[in-house]
Amino acid sequence: MEIKVRIQLPYEVEWVIGKIRDAGYEAFAVGGCVRDTLLGRTPEDWDVTTSARPEAVKAIFERTVDTGLQHGTVTVLKNRKGYEVTTYRIDGEYHDGRHPDSVEFTPNLLEDLKRRDFTINAMAYSHETGIVDEFGGMEDLKAGIVRCVGRPEDRFTEDALRLLRALRFSAQLGFEIEESTYAAIKTIAPNLAKVSKERVQAELTKLLLSAHPERILLLKETGLSAQIVPGFDAVFAPALFSKLSQLPAEKSLRWAGFLLCQSTKQAETVLKGLKMDNETIGNVSRMIEGAKETLPLEKPAIRRAMSRYTPYQLEGALKLKELMGSPDAEEIRRLREEIIRDGDCVSLKDLAVKGRDLLEAGVERGPMVGEILNHLFDLVLLYPEKNDRE
Repeated sequence: MEIKVRIQLPYEVEWVIGKIRDAGYEAFAVGGCVRDTLLGRTPEDWDVTTSARPEAVKAIFERTVDTGLQHGTVTVLKNRKGYEVTTYRIDGEYHDGRHPDSVEFTPNLLEDLKRRDFTINAMAYSHETGIVDEFGGMEDLKAGIVRCVGRPEDRFTEDALRLLRALRFSAQLGFEIEESTYAAIKTIAPNLAKVSKERVQAELTKLLLSAHPERILLLKETGLSAQIVPGFDAVFAPALFSKLSQLPAEKSLRWAGFLLCQSTKQAETVLKGLKMDNETIGNVSRMIEGAKETLPLEKPAIRRAMSRYTPYQLEGALKLKELMGSPDAEEIRRLREEIIRDGDCVSLKDLAVKGRDLLEAGVERGPMVGEILNHLFDLVLLYPEKNDRE
């Protein structure tokens, strides 16, 4: 079904589609970019689908990158950006639950669209045709529904990552998951174990950074949480999760909010199991530690905390304290601002005396230098006015 709606395409996308059509082939913007544009959202990427085979696409454009020729994808470079152009295809069997064993190119756009995951992602667009929507994507967009294309069991069995993608789209768009699609997620949930932890983590991060991070609870309701990493299934705290959207949409902070009921060791175990990067693991661990630490409401204690946490970690810890209902966060923040304003020393590198000063004063090179510096640092955390070289 073609729906005469006109979408504003970026110049580069129009140029790519136009060049392919001028060469005698079909070409459309497809998938998430069409969905997001219809919803008034700004697409992260623009993908193009075409009847032209990869070698034909490479012949049409001067600057291309062989992104995934075996799957029909060529990246066309224009104005320093890449646009993926993929040949219409029919996927073969999915024996590993993630990737098709083979790909067959087809000249039929509808054959390509019906292999896609959800109706809202199975629409194509060109200025000539308007929206090509054979599976009710427009209706589901209007109704706010995430629904599989065809039989949900088939789509999820083909690619188990789609189990998480359904939840992620629900959270990002504020949509409900259609009944049969939801039932199939619960049935096929064990297949999630086939998906790499890196891909699982990426989907969970997108979900947590969405407008509805509380929908992470759907992992528990569908049984997906038991398939993620050891310990993950024990994390869930509904009362806390309902407040996650109050936190800024920052990766470390939202993960720290999600894992706040865990010990720092348990949180680190979950994140390492998900192959999370070390920087995020460190930030999450320190934020949770800081949130649970009872700080005396006096400047020496606040200066000491400022010396142990980065500014980002400490601010995150304060936001978590507020999430937990702590009355102290506002006063700690006020004292911290006064400390910053007064220029108090809260870091060894800001100590007025350096190691070389001690060596020049006759201290023998070795561990004693560090011990003295740490002693002096402890002193100025208590008495900032003593941070004077003379």
